[in-house]
Amino acid sequence: MHAPADLAFETTLLVRETCLCLHAQRAARALARHFDVALKPAGITSGQFSLLMSLNRPKPPNLGSVAALLVMDRTTLTTNLKPLERRGLVDTVPDPTDRRARLLRLTPAGRAVLADAVPIWRHLHATIETALSDPNHLRSELSLLSRSDGVAGLKSI
Repeated sequence: MHAPADLAFETTLLVRETCLCLHAQRAARALARHFDVALKPAGITSGQFSLLMSLNRPKPPNLGSVAALLVMDRTTLTTNLKPLERRGLVDTVPDPTDRRARLLRLTPAGRAVLADAVPIWRHLHATIETALSDPNHLRSELSLLSRSDGVAGLKSI
């Protein structure tokens, strides 16, 4: 068994100041809190808004495509869908091309909640973007980090 290593406090400070993962997590939690508060009158959280919006398509998507879009595993997605299904905002229907597969569909009530939430989202989103120096660049960088193959070279670590 290894003796506990002493880790210098300077290392803690270095991580606190430079860690991209820590900064992304902190920013994500702060943004989610702002959107959660703003979306409360619509009766949904920021995560539910994203999930409902991901279902707003011309044709109902399957679970796998929604999970891929949200960069979420299927089990977590299923767990997050349950309260929305119980509220009647989402339902699942058999895929007509493959009876074993299920498609996710917004219900009229789900569409109504989204219709209430979108103006709230637009307003807060615009407010947040005005505080950023280059929101399009930030979006591009975040998109790069969220890709399933990640940043080139990360898989070799």
